[in-house]
Amino acid sequence: MKLTKIIAAAACVMLLASCGTTKENNLAYFKDLAARQSGTISSNGNYDIKVVSDDELIITVTSKAPEATAMYNVPMSNPALRSDLLATTQARQQTFIVDNKGYIILPVIGQVHVEGMTTGEIADRIRAEVEQQVKDPYVRVELLSVPVNVMGEVRNPHRASLHRQRCTVLEALAECGDLTEFARRDNVIVIRTENGKTTYGHLDLSSSEIFNSPYFFLKQNDIIYVEPNQIRVDNSKYNQNNAYKLTVISTIVSATSVIASLVIAFAVK
Repeated sequence: MKLTKIIAAAACVMLLASCGTTKENNLAYFKDLAARQSGTISSNGNYDIKVVSDDELIITVTSKAPEATAMYNVPMSNPALRSDLLATTQARQQTFIVDNKGYIILPVIGQVHVEGMTTGEIADRIRAEVEQQVKDPYVRVELLSVPVNVMGEVRNPHRASLHRQRCTVLEALAECGDLTEFARRDNVIVIRTENGKTTYGHLDLSSSEIFNSPYFFLKQNDIIYVEPNQIRVDNSKYNQNNAYKLTVISTIVSATSVIASLVIAFAVK
């Protein structure tokens, strides 16, 4: 009879525990959208990336008469990109690296200051220069990549290069294999340095409100830190305590062994 009561009590405890765990899903994104069948999410503000020093730009100048604009383009080369200097790649157009003063040097046109401008603004400026010699030129300016640093509770933390003009924190996390099960979805920190000033913002991935945050769209060299949840913290403390205990026990055993050896040696004498 007692055994039956114990089994029944254990079953109740397990049932309550399972109910508690299914009541709230701490691994879900955008919990506030779960009850909706469909809807619209808008993002406020204009977060176009502005070029900074050390960026790599791909610039193409053309027109109805390609031979008229050929002199404005750097010839194809192999390798083309700074990251491919030790690799064998197919020939492609070279990139222009923004120097520490914010300039690039273009064929024919010469030195152009581009720091603090969007790619569209840079294209307009170059087009104005080319129009002095060529009728109806077309200028395309692309940012090669947006480098960001992703740290913390992601499956593959590293410095990621995102190949889009408008990159989001979700794309950066996906590039790193998504969050681990030990990550806090409600407290992802984005740290940003612009013009010598460092700012930060907290993003709650369990809420669709992140789409309205100025930190949702990333900029060059942003740092994304994903905080561990309490389970990870507790496990870390447990492992540290166990390691400390093992070290103490090992030290005691070693000391005891030395003392025993000395006692035996003196006894033999």
